[in-house]
Amino acid sequence: MRVAGLTLLLLLAGLPAGATAAPGGDDDDRIVVTGPVRIAQGDTAGDVFVLDGPVTVAGRVRGDLVVVSGGLTIRGRVDGDVFTVTDRARLIRRARVGGDLGYVEERPVVGRRAKVGGDVKRLNPDKIAAPLGAGLAIGTWIAVSVSIFVLGLLLLLLGPRAADATHDAARTRLGASIGFGLLLFFGIPLLAVLALVTIVGIPLGAGLLLALLPLYAIGYTTSAWLLGRRLLGPPRGRVVSFLAGLAILRVLALVPVLGGIVWFVATVLGLGALLVATRRARSGGVAARGTPGADPSLQPWRTAQ
Repeated sequence: MRVAGLTLLLLLAGLPAGATAAPGGDDDDRIVVTGPVRIAQGDTAGDVFVLDGPVTVAGRVRGDLVVVSGGLTIRGRVDGDVFTVTDRARLIRRARVGGDLGYVEERPVVGRRAKVGGDVKRLNPDKIAAPLGAGLAIGTWIAVSVSIFVLGLLLLLLGPRAADATHDAARTRLGASIGFGLLLFFGIPLLAVLALVTIVGIPLGAGLLLALLPLYAIGYTTSAWLLGRRLLGPPRGRVVSFLAGLAILRVLALVPVLGGIVWFVATVLGLGALLVATRRARSGGVAARGTPGADPSLQPWRTAQ
């Protein structure tokens, strides 16, 4: 039923209580109201959505009629579907419903002279929510993938040498990268919570909590680069390597449970590699710069570049 989808859109819209609109006007109007609502004889309306009734229809609704809460009485005509969530719909006298008559809790009462063009059926909220949940999951996956893609391109554009240094750090000090990554992943939230306990530390704690999401995103993005660079390596371009790693991580993210594990490992490794590379840079031992403190095992790799 199309009306079920309209109801879900209404609920997701988060409309404030008390929003009202008078029925009437163009048939294409979408009317969102809180009751009591009465469409008098001779009046017409387009699709009508009511958050809180009661609702009485003595005139004509040319579209769908959705009542989330509150009783519904139809004496006139509804050309589309009618859908009630919590309360009962009553069709009396010569009421007409052109489409389906759906309900969630209270079965409608249809008078002997009333007619329903479609089916009278009970809708399972779980079956309605399942497609919506799947759609939201896919939309979230796409949004995250695009965001990580843009973030990765920005990081490579702004700091290509830093990206190489991070790869060197993960390659030569994998254990340290994992250890530091775990320390950052769990330590920052713990520090934020401890700071929130004290009045003086509330700003610090709030700031740390707000920084967690972008920080984890940077760690995950870094691991996409590390994975792609590990698989392809030079002389492949940095962007190509990043796209390869990102594609693998985002495909794995679609697998239940495994996707969460991969996200955790990737975030930890990325954060740790960033910290190790930063420590090397501060101590003057970044391999990519060829300083005396560089790891000699990296020299052949740099020559191949």
